[in-house]
Amino acid sequence: MLLTRHTLLRTKPVEQLADEGAHTKLKRSLGLLPLVSLSVGATLGTGIFVVLGDAAPEAGPAVVLSFVLAGLAALFSALSYAELAGAVPVSGSAYSYSYATLGELVAWICGWCLLLEYGVSVAAVAVGWGEYLNSFFESTLGFRIPDALSAPPGDGGVINVPAAIVVLLATVVLLGGIRESAAVTTTTTLLKIGVLVFFVVVAVTGFRSGNLTPFSPMGLSGIASGASLVFFSFIGFDAASTAGEEARNPQRDLPRAIVISLAIVTAAYVLVALTAIGAVGVDTLSSSKASLAAVLQAVTGTGWPATVLALGAVIAIASVVLTVLYGQTRILVSMSRDGLVPGLFSRVNRRAVPAANTLLVGIVVALLAALVPLGQLAEATSIGTLVAFSLVNIGVMVLRRTRPDLQRSFRAPLVPITPLIGLALCLWLVAGLRKETWLAFAVWSVVGLVVYFGYGMRRSRLNTPRKGGATGADAAP
Repeated sequence: MLLTRHTLLRTKPVEQLADEGAHTKLKRSLGLLPLVSLSVGATLGTGIFVVLGDAAPEAGPAVVLSFVLAGLAALFSALSYAELAGAVPVSGSAYSYSYATLGELVAWICGWCLLLEYGVSVAAVAVGWGEYLNSFFESTLGFRIPDALSAPPGDGGVINVPAAIVVLLATVVLLGGIRESAAVTTTTTLLKIGVLVFFVVVAVTGFRSGNLTPFSPMGLSGIASGASLVFFSFIGFDAASTAGEEARNPQRDLPRAIVISLAIVTAAYVLVALTAIGAVGVDTLSSSKASLAAVLQAVTGTGWPATVLALGAVIAIASVVLTVLYGQTRILVSMSRDGLVPGLFSRVNRRAVPAANTLLVGIVVALLAALVPLGQLAEATSIGTLVAFSLVNIGVMVLRRTRPDLQRSFRAPLVPITPLIGLALCLWLVAGLRKETWLAFAVWSVVGLVVYFGYGMRRSRLNTPRKGGATGADAAP
């Protein structure tokens, strides 16, 4: 196949995407509440239960502002997601939006970043889940799973068995069907919110204003560095956009679910971070990976509140694994349907589940969770997410120019100002990541380009003539 600029920049018509979504083999069964639960379930818990203790030393008590800054970056991107989710209601999330606006090569890069975002974040959260499982065992049964079996190489262990187990359990639930998965997600999300409310009520009894001084010992650079790290905790608010072909009324409900879920998550993070630091200070918070359980232990002097929190975290973090794993499988469905990855990933069984896709993803992520340390996973996830968010912000501006006539159930306000702010904040946060993270991302990107030029470009469905003799690229606006 002759490589040309036209080939790399060919776009997939919005009408073609919409038609594929309308004739999906997936089952449309999700209303607004399950969609909000999907996004909140995929987001709430990852940062607060896992990353807060790591981020606090970066910014001091001002890590609260790091959450606010990361939330603002997510908000401007969320408005762009909401507009595109209502205009292009398909399963591919930012990948499909980029395909419709920026061309096939950019869409591939975005999809490749999303595979990093979703797959690696699942593994990172699974690692944190193992820490809270050990905390629960310590407070109730008086023992820990040995480090050799509960930590990966590089963190003092050999293999993280609990992390692998929770990923495989989530895989089994997903294989049961979307309706069953949604019921589990809604239940665990409500439990998760209840556990965090319990934490705030207990932790505020130990609040000391002196624990907040000096408030920002590292200055603005520390706040920005903290925001780059905790941005990991906002990954997942876009999970509803991966359910575009399983929502009953996607044009109406997807934009609402994205904005509502981000508001819930940001409020929860700020409240929990503020009360945690106010109760015990940064040093105590950063001394334990199961940091919130340690806060309650320190505040009350008794073990039962920490036990309640640890049990809630075990269940709640498991729901994050479930929902984010779901999102990755649906992105692969879209990429496979476009011919960019093998057709195996888009085949569904009698339950309308992409079974082979789900099983393969579950096994790969379980291996990552078992063998890679948490810190490296969290930062690698952040850079993939920020790149994808940047492309979504650009996509809104492009689609406004190329398709002003397109029906949009939600319109981001003050375009192009809001997506430009979202883009600038994403680039700022990316700049705050470490060199090692950039190196890992560069290697991942090179591998992705090799796969695209060696496989995806040649097998793209846009190479196949559509009715009337035009390819999808020729039909693009």
